[in-house]
Amino acid sequence: MTSPCKHSERQPGRHDLVFVSPDGWRAILDSRGDLATDVLVARWPKMRWPTIRRRALPSEATGLALGLPLPPSAGKKRISLVVDIDHVASVARPPPLRQARAYAPRSWWLTLDRLDELALRHAVDARVFGSLAWQSLTGLDYVTGRSDLDILFEVQGETDVDRFVAEVAAIETGAPMRLDGELMGADGAAVNWREFHGGADEILVKSIERAALLGRDQFISGAMGS
Repeated sequence: MTSPCKHSERQPGRHDLVFVSPDGWRAILDSRGDLATDVLVARWPKMRWPTIRRRALPSEATGLALGLPLPPSAGKKRISLVVDIDHVASVARPPPLRQARAYAPRSWWLTLDRLDELALRHAVDARVFGSLAWQSLTGLDYVTGRSDLDILFEVQGETDVDRFVAEVAAIETGAPMRLDGELMGADGAAVNWREFHGGADEILVKSIERAALLGRDQFISGAMGS
């Protein structure tokens, strides 16, 4: 399981895992009658499973906006939560690709190994979110025969991003699943890797606060965070 860090060390950003304190969970369940009787949701604080950081809605001006995605057996319900920052026990990055491999279908392993080797060669940090991440974090069945691999590539300023995404696309041609996911810069802003590979002059760049159309070079230079 991903090792959490104290939330005082860093503020939760895009795709970050947020571990809510027992007091925070009590406050959530006391205020949400729709969740208080949900047996699966009740397991979350008992098992100390995380939630995920999400972008806040305009009506959510205070507190930290979080999400809790349930597995297909529970209808793939997406639960929105808001907690007081004081109820954040710790924060962690998404699970590393290499760590999550053991929870993936065997038919995925060769593709995961190729992506891991590619990331190492380019000095890119490869992590997973989505169904494989939640399966590795909880042990519940999130991955199905129709699941994509949601992967997060954390690139550096010196990364040859065009070459990197071209090689990701080449790996996908022989993969048993669709490769979805994002490239994330050092400023925490991210772009869909497939959109970047498409070569458009402007691409949609997302941060935890907003989304904006930026030039490719602007994304690489970290203009969203400047």
